[in-house]
Amino acid sequence: MSRYDLTDFEWRVIEPLLPNKSRGVPRVDDRRVLNGIFWVLRSGAPWRDLPERYGPRTTCYNRFVRWRKAGVWDRLMDAISAAHDGAIQMIDSTSIRAHQQAATVKKRGQIIVSVSRGGLTTKIHVVVDAQGLPIRLGLTAGQAHDGQIADRLLDHLGPRTIVLADKAYDADRIRELIQEQGATANIPAKSNRKWKPCFSKRLYRERNLIERFFSKLKHFRRVSTRYDKLADNFLAMVQLASMRLWLRACESELWRKMGDDGLRRAAYRGG
Repeated sequence: MSRYDLTDFEWRVIEPLLPNKSRGVPRVDDRRVLNGIFWVLRSGAPWRDLPERYGPRTTCYNRFVRWRKAGVWDRLMDAISAAHDGAIQMIDSTSIRAHQQAATVKKRGQIIVSVSRGGLTTKIHVVVDAQGLPIRLGLTAGQAHDGQIADRLLDHLGPRTIVLADKAYDADRIRELIQEQGATANIPAKSNRKWKPCFSKRLYRERNLIERFFSKLKHFRRVSTRYDKLADNFLAMVQLASMRLWLRACESELWRKMGDDGLRRAAYRGG
């Protein structure tokens, strides 16, 4: 078993969320295929280097693309992140170097790669919850302003949610979008803003959680460097990495609670 494979806990969470297939030829074992996809995600290796223990590489790749087109990864991301802590949400972006093969595509498709002094880049935009776990994701070209995608990522806020963001999101339309949903923006004002809104430096320090998330996300080598030509495929990889971080956090919390319960039982027994 590879250290990149799904644990029993992770598989118990994912299995009920996968598509059912009651007719026709039974498909190749879902867990083995998913382990192959996660191996590529974590190692960053090309699909053709997939170890034989995961079955044919074409099966893993075709399943990855077919389920992406069918919205399976979207539904899994929504289901797994549904338990997020919405009291505080943070939005930010990180730039990803794109491999030269990601900037060329034979078929028509959305690439979202820009050329700058840093080379070929793509931006990953993320909203995380109060625990630093991802809720919503998006992509833009590397030179795009962070505020361009904020309207789409911040349109599902709950009442009394506090939104933390840096000065790049200090725009009237973004503040109005947040306020219309009953939420509160805690965003530092730009130096040229005449009216200075309320701002808490103490709350703003919580933004280190989103920086930690980006650090963990880039442990997945298929995300830390973009090899996928199509933006949809790359975003699906980011979703899978995000789901894995959610599952690991949930499993760690479960083990912590089990440990606490064990200590309480031991204390009750006088052990």
